[in-house]
Amino acid sequence: MKPASQNALFVADSRDSGVVGWAHVSVTHLVEVGTRAELNGLIVAEGQRSLGAGARLLEAVETWARTRGCPSMSVRSNVIRDRAHKFYERHGYEHYKTQKAFRKTL
Repeated sequence: MKPASQNALFVADSRDSGVVGWAHVSVTHLVEVGTRAELNGLIVAEGQRSLGAGARLLEAVETWARTRGCPSMSVRSNVIRDRAHKFYERHGYEHYKTQKAFRKTL
């Protein structure tokens, strides 16, 4: 038996505009919190925002995560993206942590 994919990509399209958005989700296994889903990216085209594509994408990734046994979903959003923060809060997400991100080129 082949293991279920640990990543998925969902695409939103419109009859009039073609592809208007996408969402990437993955399952992560962390020692400190166990298994959860991570929304790695959710992008909706500028002229298509507030028309429902983001909500449909979010619903799709949450359903995908539930079917893989994930009890929770996490998402990170840049501190300057106030509109995105309000979107996630409207959909039941709560702000639980503020942190700095570090990166090193290898």
